[in-house]
Amino acid sequence: MRCEQHILWEDQSECQILCGPRFFILPVHAHIISKMAAVQDGQLNLEVEKDIKTEITNDGSGNINANSSSPGSTSSGGKSKSPAGSGEDQQTLLAVLQFLKRNKLTESVDILRREAGLSADDSLVSESAGAGSGGVPNVSADGGDANSLLSRVSMTIAAGSRGLATPIYFHSSNCACTVVAASGGEDQPDVNVVLSAYSQQGDPVLYPLYYNGLKKFIESVLDCHRAELSQVFYPLFVHMYLELVYNNHENEAKQFFEKFSGDQECYYEEDLRILSSMSKKEHMKGNETMLDFRTSKFVLRISRDSYQLLKRHLQERQNNQIWNIIQEHLYIDIFDGMPRSKSQIDAMSGSLAGEGKRDANKAKVFYGLLKEPEIEVPLDDEDEEAENEEGKPKKKKPKKDSMGSKSKKQDPNAPQQTRIPLPELKDSDKLDKIMNMKEATKKIRLGPDNLPSICFYSFLNAYQGLTAVDFTDDSSLIAGGFADSTVRVWSVTPKKLRRVKSAADLSNIDKESDDVLERIMDEKTASESKILYGHSGPVYGISFSPDRNYLLSSSEDGTVRLWSLQTFTCLVGYKGHNYPVWDTQFSPYGYYFISGGHDRVARLWATDHYQPLRMFAGHLADITCTRFHPNSNYVATGSADRTIRLWDVLTGNCVRILTGHKGPIHSLAFSPNGKFMASGATDGRVLLWDVGHGLMVGELKGHTDTIYALKFSRDGEILASGSMDNTVKLWDTLKAFDDVELDDFTAATGHIHLPENSQELLLGTYMTKSTPVIHLHFTRRNLLLAAGAYNP
Repeated sequence: MRCEQHILWEDQSECQILCGPRFFILPVHAHIISKMAAVQDGQLNLEVEKDIKTEITNDGSGNINANSSSPGSTSSGGKSKSPAGSGEDQQTLLAVLQFLKRNKLTESVDILRREAGLSADDSLVSESAGAGSGGVPNVSADGGDANSLLSRVSMTIAAGSRGLATPIYFHSSNCACTVVAASGGEDQPDVNVVLSAYSQQGDPVLYPLYYNGLKKFIESVLDCHRAELSQVFYPLFVHMYLELVYNNHENEAKQFFEKFSGDQECYYEEDLRILSSMSKKEHMKGNETMLDFRTSKFVLRISRDSYQLLKRHLQERQNNQIWNIIQEHLYIDIFDGMPRSKSQIDAMSGSLAGEGKRDANKAKVFYGLLKEPEIEVPLDDEDEEAENEEGKPKKKKPKKDSMGSKSKKQDPNAPQQTRIPLPELKDSDKLDKIMNMKEATKKIRLGPDNLPSICFYSFLNAYQGLTAVDFTDDSSLIAGGFADSTVRVWSVTPKKLRRVKSAADLSNIDKESDDVLERIMDEKTASESKILYGHSGPVYGISFSPDRNYLLSSSEDGTVRLWSLQTFTCLVGYKGHNYPVWDTQFSPYGYYFISGGHDRVARLWATDHYQPLRMFAGHLADITCTRFHPNSNYVATGSADRTIRLWDVLTGNCVRILTGHKGPIHSLAFSPNGKFMASGATDGRVLLWDVGHGLMVGELKGHTDTIYALKFSRDGEILASGSMDNTVKLWDTLKAFDDVELDDFTAATGHIHLPENSQELLLGTYMTKSTPVIHLHFTRRNLLLAAGAYNP
């Protein structure tokens, strides 16, 4: 029976159908309902619990399949069970019938009786006999209420968050659907429910034969199909191994792993290491990696011809074991056209859940910049004095930026100016913009023949453990987050840091004076640096506000703190994350900020709200870095699941899923024009992305360790990368982006040919003595600032 109403969960890959004509549990038949009710002293028998697990899967084409036992079907133990059952099973079935009758759900009673194969007379006789002799448990007497039986059963099939169905009970009266969630404070899904998919298994001796047979077939096909079909090996290997472990075939699982683990791609080495540690069923419980494998379908992008070859082979061999795993745990994204080559597949592979679905990158992204407010720039004194022979003032013409510095004209690819509410410009903001425009006229034009100077800030004797660094946009302040839970702020100009005077002293100041901003500062507190105390764990992320009045810090203690740079005190502690917060960043327009951490959820905040405005859920591992798009309408998050996701701030939807890195991602940077993005990871590679098409357009190789810092120059023609290998590298991104040609076919199929031109694009390498580079910043005149802690 099909239901028109259903609820989609976080990953939108699984759903649980809730509605029925009355009280109706879709394909779960009478013997399952009877076992759900088989509660003794508030506890459900473990053997019963195993049988009631059902899994709703999607076959990739929108069809929903429910994999559950049917009446008379063979269980995993190989014994056939009658739907009505006998003894306690029959008693509890009658108890459910009694409950339904008591609530006048006659249609559901008829359906359940029909499913159980009971006649009306049988059920009435058994009911009356049981009631008189105590054979049938009195539901209301046992639990104090008829609903208590259902509430107790609900605890046994509870499933948590992260892409799994919330624990539910449901009944419908007059087609009004009611959902009741079983309470539970656990963040993790019920492990028994998650693992239940592995309970259906075949002969463990045949698993190596199945896998080896498929391997020989793929090795025998044409070269053009072999690379695509080889993608099946890794997810198939993982799930076959987990099935063997779950069903207590430890020796067979060990032999299977040793025989075939060497066939997997090198970029899955870390996952295989974790997988090898799960050699017993008990090891699988609470293991996050295992839950990731189970709760997300592995996405493979395969051409139609290659898919038909695989399907035909499995059908001819009647290899149901492998075909069931493919149907259950894999999502095959089929496209029309020529199969991809090995290099094209390798470029996009490596993430925890395979490639991103093509549909996930089809949404329109407004990557253009917002129109700048019209502000008149007064002439400098030098300009007023510099007159030509005719006595007219000499005007300097600012140089035009080819890579998209902010334009006064409305960009056709830009979002509406009012798409998201942005803070109004204050007078101080306008003055700062005027200063920025003046600085821009003196900006150095960078290129292959004109590389930037680099100023490196080394933190000496940083025994507290430097973990994060940030510069203000005007490069006047630098802040560091430390493992001893402190935040330190330094002035890098001769102007010292001062606090605002006390309220009593401020009342004596003439507010109409021209230098009122100077008078409110207390000279007695002037110093070159300030220390901010408040966190109770290492500080992993910091970010200055664009107006330099505030500083954000995120910590292992699960909080994000907002500090005033006028009083150097904590104004707000934002509590929403339950685990360490790895990164935080202010919006380019201020007011909004983003945070991400170990709980795998990124949160969008506003400085005047205690609760997050948006929660972006979808990553399968820690969110390690966050970045705002230059127009502030989108947020990019990098994760330990080796994917990058782009989120729409307005709708909260994920509009891009980018795969290709072979390790956790630790740095992100948008080009000044918002069209491109760069990412760095533990694999030592910098990947370049076209945000509009959602495609990789470049790969920069050269670093030998994790890349923690990326920054585009002010005009976007050069990308700087900083790594734990103690080097700063400069890349010619203008050439990299100009060489890319994207047509409709390439955008639709992902047939990207990445040129091996890293050495051509590399403009320079600059080594430190022994200082890992953890932050980079271009000043308004294109001087490159770098920072890190000296490691003797």
